[in-house]
Amino acid sequence: MTSPAKRTRRAAAALATTLVVGGLTLSSLPAHAEPATTPGSVADKLGSHDRALIAKYAAQSRTRAVPAGADQPAPDFVTLMLAVKSGRTDETARQLTELGAEVTRTDPEIGYVKANVPFALVDQAIALDSVLRVDADELLKLDETTAGAGGVGQPGNLPPAPSAATPDDNPYMPTRETGSVAFKTEHPAYDGRGVTIGIMDTGVDPTHPALATTTTGERKLVDTVVGSNPTNFIDLLFDRTWILLSGGNKVTGPTADRQGITWTMPDGGGDDMYLSVKNLAIAGYADPTLTGYLGVAFRESDSAIWMDLNQDYVFTADELYRPYRENHQIGYIGTDNPATEVNERQPFTVEGRRLSKGLLGVNINTLDEAHGTHVAGITAANGILGGKMNGQAPGAKLVSMRACTHNGCSSAALTDGMVDLATNHHVDVINLSIGSSPALNDGQSAMALLYDRLIATTGVQIFSSAGNSGAGTNSVGDPSSADTVVSVGASVSKQTWWANYGSFVTQARAVFPFSSRGPREDGGFKPDITAPGAAIAPTPSWIANSVVPDAGYTLPAGYSMLQGTSMASPQATGAAALLLSAARQNGVSATPVELRRAILSTADYNKDEPAIAQGRGEFNVGHAWQYLTKGVAGTDEVTVSAPVCTSLSAKLATPHTGSGLYNSCAPGEGGQAVGESRTYDLTLTRTSGRDGALDYVLDLRGNDGTFTAPGKISLVKGVPTVVKVTAAPGSQGIHSAVLAVDNPATQAVEQSALLAVEAAAPLTPGATWSVTGTVDRNDTLIYSVAVPAGATDLTVNLAGLAEGSQTRWWAFGPDGLEAEKSSAGTIYCYANYQDGNGCDPFTRSYAKPKPGVWEFVVEARRTSPLLANPFQLTASVTQ
Repeated sequence: MTSPAKRTRRAAAALATTLVVGGLTLSSLPAHAEPATTPGSVADKLGSHDRALIAKYAAQSRTRAVPAGADQPAPDFVTLMLAVKSGRTDETARQLTELGAEVTRTDPEIGYVKANVPFALVDQAIALDSVLRVDADELLKLDETTAGAGGVGQPGNLPPAPSAATPDDNPYMPTRETGSVAFKTEHPAYDGRGVTIGIMDTGVDPTHPALATTTTGERKLVDTVVGSNPTNFIDLLFDRTWILLSGGNKVTGPTADRQGITWTMPDGGGDDMYLSVKNLAIAGYADPTLTGYLGVAFRESDSAIWMDLNQDYVFTADELYRPYRENHQIGYIGTDNPATEVNERQPFTVEGRRLSKGLLGVNINTLDEAHGTHVAGITAANGILGGKMNGQAPGAKLVSMRACTHNGCSSAALTDGMVDLATNHHVDVINLSIGSSPALNDGQSAMALLYDRLIATTGVQIFSSAGNSGAGTNSVGDPSSADTVVSVGASVSKQTWWANYGSFVTQARAVFPFSSRGPREDGGFKPDITAPGAAIAPTPSWIANSVVPDAGYTLPAGYSMLQGTSMASPQATGAAALLLSAARQNGVSATPVELRRAILSTADYNKDEPAIAQGRGEFNVGHAWQYLTKGVAGTDEVTVSAPVCTSLSAKLATPHTGSGLYNSCAPGEGGQAVGESRTYDLTLTRTSGRDGALDYVLDLRGNDGTFTAPGKISLVKGVPTVVKVTAAPGSQGIHSAVLAVDNPATQAVEQSALLAVEAAAPLTPGATWSVTGTVDRNDTLIYSVAVPAGATDLTVNLAGLAEGSQTRWWAFGPDGLEAEKSSAGTIYCYANYQDGNGCDPFTRSYAKPKPGVWEFVVEARRTSPLLANPFQLTASVTQ
């Protein structure tokens, strides 16, 4: 997420209120105890990242610090999400309560317990025998999805603006690249009708005309709810849409005095009426002229909510509001100024709930981010720009679950909201375009384990963005790293580069430079697939829209061009909704397992992109449907166990072992040198199907000549069988391929494993590593070097650029994370572009660099005036 100065949106912050902990059980618990540092299994359940988070929270609480973006000091507890052993949810909840923690949620079906735990009790809580993994509530920043400011641009004619006359087959909303336009043309009724998509995000605009109805005329947005909860650590600090009510807010008569004003309460009253009064000067609504006080009345017995929107301090004539699901009621705050393009009148929906024994909450569900509406539009918009352009599944319905604001997302809200979507809101498939980028992205976080269980128990498939932290190896995010969540990388075609950016390229189809790469830390196969990662889609009209200046056109209010794996995931989710729609209408089975098998077995592999960037390739709707109709249920399960050597592989569930071959260690430290040949043992085990032996074909896809493997193998059920795979990298850098394990007698591919080895050029003190090359506009080249232990400084220099060339490099450390101090997204630090955005594009040093394999990604920006951009990159270390 960029700094506020870099953002182009108008932040229309939701209802501001000073949230207090007064009604929480934990308010009386010790506030200043630091968590102990406990080695071994307890630490492993939590992980170093979460342990550091908790230490920071405890320090903030001890000093009564107000975190940036929050309205109050940090509380004296941390919210923990615990994945527990099967059948032991109630036991865990009881033990946590006995310790002195406050259990705020349990879901026995998936082994989920959420609790607010005083800092001094954290280690005791996670040490419980029933606890498998623990995540601390965390503020996950939204990835930047705007394309950034313009640049030099490309000469010649520019693309036309999209309009109501634009056909559905178009590069602006490139659903056609998954084959869905052709699929819907051939099967008009298979357009998502009969399917409901859950959108876990920043909320969906309930008033947008392209999200109003389905292709059959039914209401598209059937519910809009919030997953946040102000008893969560992060939501308490950062989600301003909540109004908290306790005993002090209770009103017993027809009037009440608050803030020196006498308020007339609604007719009918009751002994459970509450009143909250808030100062609009700090509310930050879309209409900046709002001043004075806003009164909100709540009657708990029937969840009735009144808002004094006309500010006359009298509720008797004010509208009574109820949750959106009951009668699809929408309210509005402010008045639109017709002289401005942005709509100052901001819609809202409401809901009220009891949060704890002494605390009630009213949520005024306003949206201050365009992200969720854009995502929803990609999945299912019907009539973009008032014409024939559509999202993937225009016949589908939507449920919006908001877990985020412009500040970011609470990971506890994401977990709660995902469980609620899958279990309580009758959705068939869910999109999640939010995540984090942990160093240990092995698919074993509490959130990842819970998502896997949720898919298995509810039959609702989750699609998730892979992350925008590429193009470094092992940069895929969490929870898209979960085994059964479909992780989606972002692809882009030559036509979309031109239509949405005004940028010319020669490659027909590619993966965006920002798209996170695999594999997981344990060699696991992520991302799974790709889908188009840039689109023009609906956004709220009260938030300033985004458009790429170099495209040469503007968009009306309510539409934006955004980019990211956030945009790729809904393309895949909507495409899956087409398959579910078709399956439902034809009586075809499409369980999550069958759906994944059909999608993954038929994806279109791009020979010009590495396996770690694209997984199995681009989602292909038509081919996946052919597989589903023929049946994929008879496919046997095959597991893979392979050696892993990384800077963090000792911390894996089984140290140095995972579900794919991955070696990113330095030469001499377990890694491979250029030209060195090494043979690895991969163990395949068939765990289902008939007894005896079955023959399987082994196929290498995307191999650049590095890997060799046998062409076939026989697997006996339950018997581990070793396959010897040889890797001989002929050049420095990351080399990857897909090893497909396929029984020709079945419809789907049984298993695919990623193979990835990195051959790094050693850096030695006193010597300079150097490389010259040429990188095309919108493309990347990746170079790997090995930094020795004890290095005090790593210096990198970019030179040899042609005049005006907008080229950059950015660095990734041995843990797969960006090593740049500032955000290194695709709008930063190019030569000859906005003075490097405050970053030196030619020379940078990294003090005390971590030993191991570093990657330098060289990229030419979309606005570089040269198609081919020459460069020289050098690096040296001191010791």
